[in-house]
Amino acid sequence: MPRAVPCAIAHNVDCRTQKISRRLLLILLCSLLAASAAHRAEPSYELGFSPGGESLQVVLHGIAEAKESILVAAYSFTSKPVSEALLAAQKRGVNVAVVADEKANSRRYTAVNFLANHNVPVRLNGNYSILHDKFMIIDGKAVQLGSFNYSAAAVNKNAENVLLLKDVPGIAARYSSEWQRLWNEGVDVTANY
Repeated sequence: MPRAVPCAIAHNVDCRTQKISRRLLLILLCSLLAASAAHRAEPSYELGFSPGGESLQVVLHGIAEAKESILVAAYSFTSKPVSEALLAAQKRGVNVAVVADEKANSRRYTAVNFLANHNVPVRLNGNYSILHDKFMIIDGKAVQLGSFNYSAAAVNKNAENVLLLKDVPGIAARYSSEWQRLWNEGVDVTANY
């Protein structure tokens, strides 16, 4: 018949096992937290000024880096390079949608029409004196903003600025909420062909 282990000895063995288990759990938890922190991207930015083309390059670089989505809010939108980059992003599987000022984009053929004609979802918002926003939310974690209109004049004639904030999901969420509000107020642009 097996001998019973005295209670005090069993308790000490149990305590040691618990201490070792706690230490291992603590080491594992610290390792997981360190690995998680190492994989978290630090916020960064790109900045450009115009005239001279720096602004356009920052905008195009942001579009080129997109993997999942690009939400655009625009005032005057006549830029061929920006509209072509957005279309290329859509063709590589990125969800692209644009909301733009109705007055600045409905009297003539603009990038808004070009994108709508290529099945990019576009809405015009006429609820304000002007919808003067100029921003993009990229992949829900980057925001491109500044004075830069998506136009040739902004590239070559105007004093403009663009700031692309990367790995800023909190800021991107705020901009996404504002974009969604503007989108919900807008009216779909239908394709002409």
